[in-house]
Amino acid sequence: MNDAATTTTAAPAPAQTVQTLLADQPWRELQLGAQHITILGTAHVSKNSAETVAALLQTGSFDRVAIELCPARYGMLNNKDHWRSQDLFKLIREGRAGLMLANLVLSAYQQRLADQFGIEPGAEMRAAMRCADEMQLPVLLIDRDLGITMKRIWRGLGFWNRMLLFSGLFASVFSRESISAEEIEKLKEGDMLESAFAEFAQQSPALYQTLIDERDRYMAAAIQAGQVDTATLSGTDAAADTKTSDADPATHTLVVIGAGHMQGLHKHLQEHDAAPEASLARLNELPPPSRWPRLIPWILAVVVFTGFAIGFSRSPELGLSLLGTWVIFNAVFAALGAAIARGHPFTVLSALIASPLTSLNPMVAAGMVSASVEATLRKPTVADFESLRSDVTAVSGWWRNRVSRTLLVFVLTNLGSALGAWVAGFSILEQLLS
Repeated sequence: MNDAATTTTAAPAPAQTVQTLLADQPWRELQLGAQHITILGTAHVSKNSAETVAALLQTGSFDRVAIELCPARYGMLNNKDHWRSQDLFKLIREGRAGLMLANLVLSAYQQRLADQFGIEPGAEMRAAMRCADEMQLPVLLIDRDLGITMKRIWRGLGFWNRMLLFSGLFASVFSRESISAEEIEKLKEGDMLESAFAEFAQQSPALYQTLIDERDRYMAAAIQAGQVDTATLSGTDAAADTKTSDADPATHTLVVIGAGHMQGLHKHLQEHDAAPEASLARLNELPPPSRWPRLIPWILAVVVFTGFAIGFSRSPELGLSLLGTWVIFNAVFAALGAAIARGHPFTVLSALIASPLTSLNPMVAAGMVSASVEATLRKPTVADFESLRSDVTAVSGWWRNRVSRTLLVFVLTNLGSALGAWVAGFSILEQLLS
């Protein structure tokens, strides 16, 4: 997969050693101003990729390393206490429980592959960071923040495509089918996100654009802008200026990315962005959320209140019947969701009580109430956070671990409450028309 012959600049000495190491790897190289850039395509759960990264840096041919991580994912990979440091109550209150759940699902997918082949997820990134530290080389984090990518994906898809995306993702996580070593090496066609979403991405141009092409352009701009040095994250003086200055340019950069990005990144680097900072700002923008999903709960509340008013105007009995229909369906479905998540009995009770009220108040979700109760009654321990990443690789682990179970309570209560509201709404309409 070597097309280095198409470039006009030879790699710096010892070129033969570097090229020998790259002989059986997917790679590209090019000259960008004073910088010579070598792009290495990797599989994020491949021993071979990790060994190649370490060997390349040990040749002493590179002046800095750029890796396919954002600061948040760097923290997850570099900090064993990352999950322990999460404030579960804060995540629930701020409505970020869904994002944490998505992060866990992605982490579980990669961990499942890694466990099968006895290698830590992101081993090649760790190898790059470790060797760069030993050789005192700057490490640049060039990928877009995972949260921004996920939000851009989410807002770019319609309702049914969102459901298909998540169902496919969960299916890939919980599949027990063995994966061959040959198939693992085929993951060099993409990274963790792409391999998890691969089948859906082939059918969705919007997903492909956000997940792959936008990140190719983002990483190309990040390399040219010289951002974000990991020294910045640790607060060291070495990061006073993370951009590569014209007076003292980096002469040879090793870029370590999933091989699915290699060709796109090479293409965008060749185009040479004259204003990389502006490109980064544009690609970090979040598209405005669709108005309809935000208006639907309010419209439903208005319709239900109108139905109650019409019912009581006809007769107290009809009004009470409509009110009872709303309470029963909302309460039962939300409580069922909390029960399926194996919430504490008082958690189920809180969902039962809260849902008929929160369904008429779009500012508060029933899952927020039940998850808060669950986290209070069954407060996650240090051990729960420490074992979280490994627990979620198995179906039973999601219910066994108190952190993931709380997230399940949040999601399933909300799903039950939403389903109950719609069933109750149609039942109320039927009674009014009969």
